[in-house]
Amino acid sequence: MSSRPTPPFRADHVGSFLRPKYLLDAREQRAKGEITPEQLRAVEDKAITEIVKFQEDVGLQSITDGEFRRTYFHIDFLEQIGGVKTDIPVTIVRPDGTEELAPPVMRVVGKVRHVKDIQRADFEYLKRQVSAGRTPKVTIPSPTMLHFRGGRAGISKEHYPELDPAFYDDVANAYGDELRSLAAAGATYVQMDDTNLAYLCDDKMREAARQRGDDPNELPHRYAWFINKVVAQKPPGMTLAMHLCRGNFKSTHAAAGNYEPVAEALLAEMNLDAYFMEYDDERSGDFRPLRFLPKNKIVVLGLVTTKFGAMESKDVLKHRIDDAAKYAPLDQLCLSPQCGFSSTVHGNNIAVQAQRDKLALVVDVAREVWG
Repeated sequence: MSSRPTPPFRADHVGSFLRPKYLLDAREQRAKGEITPEQLRAVEDKAITEIVKFQEDVGLQSITDGEFRRTYFHIDFLEQIGGVKTDIPVTIVRPDGTEELAPPVMRVVGKVRHVKDIQRADFEYLKRQVSAGRTPKVTIPSPTMLHFRGGRAGISKEHYPELDPAFYDDVANAYGDELRSLAAAGATYVQMDDTNLAYLCDDKMREAARQRGDDPNELPHRYAWFINKVVAQKPPGMTLAMHLCRGNFKSTHAAAGNYEPVAEALLAEMNLDAYFMEYDDERSGDFRPLRFLPKNKIVVLGLVTTKFGAMESKDVLKHRIDDAAKYAPLDQLCLSPQCGFSSTVHGNNIAVQAQRDKLALVVDVAREVWG
């Protein structure tokens, strides 16, 4: 076995990191109008330079900007697409005192189109900070977000009397334009963060989809067809991956369930290069769904949790990688944390030192397993 020269890497990660306090303070000052957007960006630049060094020091090959310019992993991107309107999510306090982020309502209120480069300037800054021999990675939300949250009712009937093909084509073209803009700036590694396919493994979420008028058995196949419209526009030389997320707000989760209901559509039907799959606890079920993985694709096993500070044992991680390798070849597997450390600006309930230790563990285990 050998380390992989192209992304995803044997030791990889999902993308977001805990924000330093001085960055959170600056965001608050900006919200109150006490500093200018330019002043905030200068603070973000400093924090990103530091988080790039942090990732390189730990030994990672793929380097992100920590999503330090975002409040939420999805909204900040989606609301910059023409025709899309999003509402700020609401925090719900459960009876036991834990908090949950109610998903934002995303509405398509006009024709969907790419009206400007969304991530290009951010990528160009990141690229300048990354050392030679490392790969800067861009994370963006999955296009399925524009359908799953609201279903048919969330998409303007005036602009899209029928969803197929106009709505799906317009969204795919907007994404294609963004990927081309990133490729022109030198981006070779893009990851789409998708909660919806993981949510379709959860009985409660499947029922909610039924209530919206969708068939949860048909949706994964429709989403595979939809994602493939984006993949068809992927620029040459770019790796396009998808992260399957079950919710990651202040160390809570939103969904549970084995990948079996979506596995075939996800792994066999989507023309993606790689998948980051959450497998940090029993919520995700067993590794049998990996049997659908075709020969030309990679699965990054998210075995190390970002939700809690307790450290995983090397032996347990290696044992679980062996288990996964019963269903997909070891050479087609990699290792990562199950999600980012801070999918929203709030961050998970985990210490900065634990963030470093967990990434170092991923790097060490990957080196011992794959060489």
